[in-house]
Parts: sequence; C-alpha cells; structure tokens
Amino acid sequence: MNMPTFLWRIDFRVPKAHREVFEDTLEPYCLALTSFEDEKANEWMIEGFTATEPDSSGITNKLERISAECGISTPKIIFDLVPPKNWLAENLMDFPPIQIGRYYIHGSHLDPKARGGMIQLELDSGSAFGSGEHATTEGCLRAMEHLARQFRFKNILDMGCGSGILAMAAAKTWRRPVIASDIDDEATRVTIDNANKNGLKGLIRATCGMGYSSELVRNNAPYDLILCNILANPLVQMAGDISRHLSNDPTRRQFVILSGLLERDGNRVIAAHRARGLHLYNKIIINGWMILVMTR
Repeated sequence: MNMPTFLWRIDFRVPKAHREVFEDTLEPYCLALTSFEDEKANEWMIEGFTATEPDSSGITNKLERISAECGISTPKIIFDLVPPKNWLAENLMDFPPIQIGRYYIHGSHLDPKARGGMIQLELDSGSAFGSGEHATTEGCLRAMEHLARQFRFKNILDMGCGSGILAMAAAKTWRRPVIASDIDDEATRVTIDNANKNGLKGLIRATCGMGYSSELVRNNAPYDLILCNILANPLVQMAGDISRHLSNDPTRRQFVILSGLLERDGNRVIAAHRARGLHLYNKIIINGWMILVMTR
C-alpha cells in the first residue's frame, strides 16, 4: 500500500435530532468519523475522512434521501482535501502530557522527569491516529490497567494500531511480544518509530495489511489478548476473524478489548461477538463512547 499524499474530508451540519441517522449513513464511506455539537445553533457538525476520493454524487444522493425521510432540507455538503500532516504533526507542540491511570503519555518534544510506578509512553504521533487524548484510547488504556491486576498474557495483537500507543502500553505492561497491524502504511511506520523510541524494538513488530489477512498476523496467532480500536461496522464485520485468531487454551482466559464505537452501537457489537462464543466481561463509557471487554 502506498502512503497517501492526502485525505479527503466530507463535512456537513444537521439538526441535533437527526445526528445519529446521518452518522450511520456516512460511516460506511469513511475511515474515521467525528461529530461536534454547536449548542448555539442546536446542530451537529459531522466530518468523515477517507484516503481515497469519495463518491460525491452517491453520498449526496444518499443524504438527500435521508433528508427527505427526516423532513428537513438537504445539508450543504463540502468535499475537500486535507494534507495528512494536519491531523497531528502540526499540533504536536500543543500535545500536553496525559496521565491515564498508571500510564503517563508525553510528546517526543518533552523530556519529563521519571515518575515512580508509572508506565511512560513517549509518543510522536506523526500523521497517524492516536495520541491518548481521545476517549476511545483512554478507555482502552483503562481496560488494560484493570486486566493487568489479575491476568498475564503471552501473545498480544493490536489491530488498527494507529500511532502504536496501545501496542506500546501492552508491551510495557506485560513485557510480552505484540503484533501491531494497520491498513495504513503511515501508521505502521509511526508505530515502528514510536516503539524504537520507547525501547521496544524487540517486543513490537508492525505490519500493513487489511484486517487479519496479513502474513505476520496469521503466523503469530493465536493471541490471548486482542486490542481493536477502530469503528463499529468493522468491529462487527471482523467478529469472526477475532474469534478464529483468539486462543482456545482452556487453562487461560482470553480477552478482546473493542473500542471506537459510540454508546448507541454497543448492543450490535456485543451481539456480533456473542454469536462467536465471546461474552461481555466489562464495559467503560466515556463521553458517549463505549469500550467493551469481551472474554472466552
């Protein structure tokens, strides 16, 4: 996969009462989806991002139909190009240190003093996703900290690694090998760089591939802990792959941490994994985002 030279952004506003249906409509077209509330206007600004040029006419037609069904005017839709560096690299100097439980995350531009008992993660996000500031990442770290109080893991997978923050946290928490994978080769590059800066070269291996199809992911299965911070629809679609790549060792508990889903999507993500023999162990809700811990 060639590194993308740009990202496409799809941007529009809708009345507050119709936010969810428009998010659901746009989500299948996007790599990432964000929403921001404008309380004064009683509207939500919805932004979707994709690495390939979107089907503007198809998306517009779909949103027109949804608008008609909702009895509102079709929103003004903006399709524009955004250089990947605009995601995080240009704002790196504004990235403050973050403490989430035992994890202390700081940018590579800082040289903080050692903190006793803390797991320090030096992060240079580059143009990949994941600085620890978002609720989905925070929830994963809190879930990992909770599991670490009772369980040890031998073989760990971070699916959709982004900046590598979860892979690094897992490697430092359990001092065990971690396979990291992402569909974006820029994320793979950033993960490798971050792992090296954190002294984890021997524990983290990263690959670029589509889901569980990559050779590195397949050859290192089964895993007893899988971290998957992506979006609700891919989580549902990959439930079978997760089950097949998760260990069946009857002497040990196996866990999956699922994140990147809104609270309203929780039931269908849980149902997809229950159908594959997993059951809910824990869930965390932060600012409308849900993090699920499933176990076999």
